[in-house]
Amino acid sequence: MPRSRNKVASRRRRRKILDQAKGYWGKRSNVYKFAKNAVEKGMLYQYRDRKVRKREFRKLWITRINAAARQNDTTYSRLMGALNKKNIEINRKVLADLAVTDPDAFSAIVEEAVN
Repeated sequence: MPRSRNKVASRRRRRKILDQAKGYWGKRSNVYKFAKNAVEKGMLYQYRDRKVRKREFRKLWITRINAAARQNDTTYSRLMGALNKKNIEINRKVLADLAVTDPDAFSAIVEEAVN
């Protein structure tokens, strides 16, 4: 019995990897062996950095809130503690946006929490 080969599926599988490697430099974009490694590594970075992005945004929000809080004569930790104590539930993303776009509203929140 002759050996059966599934040329269509194997070519499609390799083509998929090479399409994902489009834009890579040198052999990484057009030699399957190198492209496969490059694409796998890229996917690992992609998976990792989806989590890192969340960390970086939280860090940015905290920095912005702290800067605005210091302009209102308090610190980030004191402000967050006061917000929790008064049961004012507002997340860091919204608080940071208020600090940048509407300083008066942020000041009102700080006054409500601290006093």
